[in-house]
Amino acid sequence: MANPQNPPIGVDLSPDVEHRPGREQAYRARVRWTDPTSKRRLSKSQSFKTPEAAQAWIDDMVGAAQAGIDPAAATKRLAEYGDSVMSLALRGLERKTLDPYLAGWRRRVVPALGHIPVRMLTNGAVDRAVHGWIADECSRSTVKNTLAVLVRVMEQAVRDGLRDRNPATVTGWQHAYKQAEDELDNPRSLALRDWETLTTLADALIARSAQQFAGWGDLVKFAACTAARIGEVSGVRAEDVDTDTWMWTVRRQTTPGPGGLIDKGTKGKRARTVPLIEEIRPIVARRVDAVSDPAARLFTGPRGGRISTAVLRDATHWDEVVTKLGFEHLRRHDLRHTGLTWMADAGVPVHVLRKIAGHGSLTTTQRYLHPDRQAFTDAGTALSAHLKALRSPIGPQGLTA
Repeated sequence: MANPQNPPIGVDLSPDVEHRPGREQAYRARVRWTDPTSKRRLSKSQSFKTPEAAQAWIDDMVGAAQAGIDPAAATKRLAEYGDSVMSLALRGLERKTLDPYLAGWRRRVVPALGHIPVRMLTNGAVDRAVHGWIADECSRSTVKNTLAVLVRVMEQAVRDGLRDRNPATVTGWQHAYKQAEDELDNPRSLALRDWETLTTLADALIARSAQQFAGWGDLVKFAACTAARIGEVSGVRAEDVDTDTWMWTVRRQTTPGPGGLIDKGTKGKRARTVPLIEEIRPIVARRVDAVSDPAARLFTGPRGGRISTAVLRDATHWDEVVTKLGFEHLRRHDLRHTGLTWMADAGVPVHVLRKIAGHGSLTTTQRYLHPDRQAFTDAGTALSAHLKALRSPIGPQGLTA
């Protein structure tokens, strides 16, 4: 009878695969070894449907004997593996460092990459995740801490023999972050010019999509006129819209998660109210009337699926369309920049614009103001600073006031 224990570290294994026709699990994989203490001959076996699966099990057992790891770790997904080795991966760190690292793991690594098996995690997948965190306007320190904990977990995978190298050691993200910061210094430059330009874009995306799905055009117009993120548009439900006051309460967003797209709270973790202007009210009214369930989504893909910025890009051949229209640098997130720029130019007060945008900092919102208005704002700030200096105990000439 096979012994259920795993082989000790460092022993030599004798593997074999036996084919037993007529059984559902027709291939029995077995490894045998000599116990270094008792000198008894022991074995462990398991049955599989295919010879490839049987050989993979043998390879895992050989790896376990060589490295001393649990063979089951080889098939673990990143979230499960990381949780099991976190104390090892973060050993030696101070408490003030542990907290942001663990938050980065829980809030960003697991939703973006946790569903991927440890052995299948690639440098490209990590790179795309990092750029996604940057696009979500995470701070530089947040991205750094999130990437650091991922690097440590995957370094443990290397030590465990699950990986030959660490795929989380991505480079260039600091430069990408600097580019994102530079763009946000002048987000007005990323906005579409006017309603006609937006309509032209929407029509072109519909025409290029499979079966010319009209929903893509509705989604693009709605996103631009509400200054919302694509994930927030995907998360809007009929019950979130008040057609009497024409207000939308933003409560959730659709983001990548384990096993696919998931819904979670807004980026700022707070609901906010956004006005629905006349130009998009017919779109909203038509979609609200078309659903019977208040919890139904207003915007879905052609088959009723959730939408992300990547889904919109691929389904509409976005890059090809915007290049042909002369907007080769336009991204899906620039629809949000468009809406905020239009509202700022329409004279929406900056404190109101901040609430509509859901910005945590007023400085972020002020970037959308017209340069002339920004100059006036800066002038007022300078005057306030001057008056505060005059009220201080030491005057501008260094004399006692």
